[in-house]
Amino acid sequence: MSASLKHLLASREALLAIVIVLTAIVFAVASPTFLSAAHLFGVVRASVVIGIMALGVMTVLLTNGIDISVSATAVSAMYITTVTLRALDYQGTFLVAVIMAMVIGGLLGAINGVLVSLLRLPSLIVTIGTLTMYRGALLAFVGTERIHDLPARMSEFSMVSLISTHSAGRDVQLHISAVILLGLAIVLALALRYVWWGRSIYAIGDNEEAARRVGVNADAVRTTAFVISGALAGLAGILYAAMNRAADPSTFVGTEMTVLAAVVLGGTSVMGGRGTVLGTLLGVLLISVVGSSLVLVGIPAAWQSLFIGLFLLLGVCVPAIRERSIQRSRGLVVFE
Repeated sequence: MSASLKHLLASREALLAIVIVLTAIVFAVASPTFLSAAHLFGVVRASVVIGIMALGVMTVLLTNGIDISVSATAVSAMYITTVTLRALDYQGTFLVAVIMAMVIGGLLGAINGVLVSLLRLPSLIVTIGTLTMYRGALLAFVGTERIHDLPARMSEFSMVSLISTHSAGRDVQLHISAVILLGLAIVLALALRYVWWGRSIYAIGDNEEAARRVGVNADAVRTTAFVISGALAGLAGILYAAMNRAADPSTFVGTEMTVLAAVVLGGTSVMGGRGTVLGTLLGVLLISVVGSSLVLVGIPAAWQSLFIGLFLLLGVCVPAIRERSIQRSRGLVVFE
C-alpha cells in the first residue's frame, strides 16, 4: 500500500466518508427508494439544522469545553423571535427574524461563556444548568402554545428551493437552507485555519497555559466560542420553524445529544485542540443518513436513539484506543 493511500486512510474524514458510502450501499440494497431524489433531498434537509448546531458545538469543543445547552438556546431564540414578531405584526423580510434569533442565541451563549471563562466553572455543569434554565424560563414566561400562524415571510421561506424535480410520484425540492449550511461551514473552516482567532481556538484547546504565554486571551476566545455556538443555535432554530411553518416550544428535546454525537463522531476531540469542519459535516451526514433511512428498511424510528448513543461511544472510544495503540508502538508507558 502506498504511503499516500495509508495517509488517506489514516484520516478520520476519509474513514467516515467510506463508512457513509458503505452505509448508503446497505440501505440502497435494502430499499430501492433510498436513492430517490425525494429521500436524498430529505436527508440533506434533515442535516441542515443539526449541522448548523454542530458547527457551533464543534467550536466550543475545540477549546476543551462543551455546550449541552444548544437545543434550549435554539428553541428559546426561535420561539421568542416568533412571538415578538407576531406581537408586532411584522410582515417584512425574513432576514430580520434571522438576525433577531441569532442575537438572542448569541446572548444566551454569552451567558455560558461568562460563567465558564470568568467564574472558572466547568462547562459541562454550566451548560446542563442553562439547558434546564433556558427551557424552563421559556415555558414559564413566554408561552407553551404551538404557533402555526407565522409571519408571512417566514412561511414563504419554506418554499424557497435550490433544485426542484419529480420523484416518487410527487414534486420534491432541495431546500435553499442547504446552501446556508455549506456557506457557514466554509466561512468557519477558513476562520479556523487562517484567522488569528481560529488558531487561538485550537491553541487553548491543545495547551491553554502555553497559549496564554504567547499572548492569547483565552477567556475572551472561549467566550466568543460560546457566543458563536449560541448564535448558530439561534439560526438553526429559526430556520427549523420557517421550514416547518410552526414554532413549538417543546421542539429539540434531546437534540443536544444528536449534535454532540455528530461532532465527536466527526473527529473533534472532547479534550480540545483537534477537529475539522469537514469531519463534523460528515458526522452529521452519517447520523442523518441512518436516522432518515431506518423507516425505509422497516426498523422502528425509536431505534434512532440507540444508534446515536452508539455513535457517541464510538466517537469517543475509537480515538482513545487508537491513541493508546500509538503510545504503545512508540514504547511509551501506558497506565491501564
